[in-house]
Amino acid sequence: MDLLCCETTETECRAYADPALLGDDRVLQNLLKTEERYAPSSSYFECVQRDISPLMRKIVAEWMLEVCEEQKCQDEVFPLSMNYVDRFLSICPIRKSQLQLLGTACLLLASKLREPSPLTAEVLVFYTDNSITLDDLWRWEQLVVSKLKWELSAVTPGDFLMHILSRLPVPRTWDPVMVRRHAQTFIALSARAPER
Repeated sequence: MDLLCCETTETECRAYADPALLGDDRVLQNLLKTEERYAPSSSYFECVQRDISPLMRKIVAEWMLEVCEEQKCQDEVFPLSMNYVDRFLSICPIRKSQLQLLGTACLLLASKLREPSPLTAEVLVFYTDNSITLDDLWRWEQLVVSKLKWELSAVTPGDFLMHILSRLPVPRTWDPVMVRRHAQTFIALSARAPER
């Protein structure tokens, strides 16, 4: 008997979309309610952060996106890590020299939550050109978890994607995989855009 092991293939095994869940409006309503709980303050640059600018956030976000792309992370990792960054910046002032460290810690946490094989701390330190240490990264991982009060399973735009796409009157001539890819690209672009 031949067994198909996911470890030997290039793509990860993913669960099929459940039509019962996608068609139930209660699931979508619960996502919307839960999303509000994890939404960062939209004015943290004026109220909390004194040393960080929207441009600095954008630069770090672009670096984080590049890491995710090079490491072939799941589509959910980058938006979730940016949710952590924004929520942290909404409540805790930091120096600009700490912004990449924050982004690295958030990438580590998001990959642990959403990746079958998470990014390692060593790989992430390498991507910073060794400008941070493993000890720094682990301390900041603990700091982020603490400041976010262990609320790490945030709802991100990707969680809505299949619910929205299943409700759209998409022409049959469109490739559903391509529509989903384009939507995921827009999600990544919006997550890296600076907060206003």
